[in-house]
Amino acid sequence: MLPRVGHIQYLNCLPLYYGMVKKGLLPNIELRKGTPTELSNLLIAGRLDISPIPAIEYCRYSENLLLLPHLTVSSDGEVKSILIASTVPITELHGKPFALPATSATSQVLARIILEKKYGVKPVYFECPSDLPRMLLEAAAALLIGDDALRTYVNARNLFLYDLGREWKELSGEKMVYAVWAARKEYAENNREIVKELFQAFMHSLKYSVDHIDEIAREIARLESFTADFLKGYFLSLRFEFDTGYQEGYRTFLRHAQEMGFVKDVPELKFVEVE
Repeated sequence: MLPRVGHIQYLNCLPLYYGMVKKGLLPNIELRKGTPTELSNLLIAGRLDISPIPAIEYCRYSENLLLLPHLTVSSDGEVKSILIASTVPITELHGKPFALPATSATSQVLARIILEKKYGVKPVYFECPSDLPRMLLEAAAALLIGDDALRTYVNARNLFLYDLGREWKELSGEKMVYAVWAARKEYAENNREIVKELFQAFMHSLKYSVDHIDEIAREIARLESFTADFLKGYFLSLRFEFDTGYQEGYRTFLRHAQEMGFVKDVPELKFVEVE
């Protein structure tokens, strides 16, 4: 059976896959696209072998997962693709309806940490599809992630926008990890060479993308409603590493989540051996 690998269907993961496709380095895999939450559910259910998942989901299922080293979707400050869009200043959201998309558990928890710990407000949360005009028919504010957030970042008028990467940095002083790459523990232990090959393909693809960032931005701009300059700035604001600074920021986020009751424990970070 081919290894079953997840791919987040947002622009923020494109650098990790672009080089594979462009350079013909894509391993012989079954690739499954989806939202972070969809991919997490498939991985936990045993229908994927390796996948990016919301960072908080590793905390919830760590006994059955191993992390891939050096691979995340992160930022050190502004991220652009995780936003609160509000009709009123954020300090006025206490008790007001707040719309959450059901596409990323990490972003939901991060939004609540920012709202409640930084600003001292507790809206009335509800989940709904990620469609900003429809969200704001029922809500005073909404969480947006991925490409929906990017379009709002560029085009929104008469709304208060709060970048959650920047908000987290101001609250904690730490870097923020939004998604991690994880393998099912059983699969990783029984298929060490395959996992190693996939990890190396990701790393080569990422290096290619970093070296060809202008080319990528121009190519994607022809397909999307963003300028090449905006896309280049966006890709450069993202980080994909998982060094000690990002690990510490990740643990800090998980400790906040634990304090607020979103997770029971902050687990040890256990990695696949691929070096």
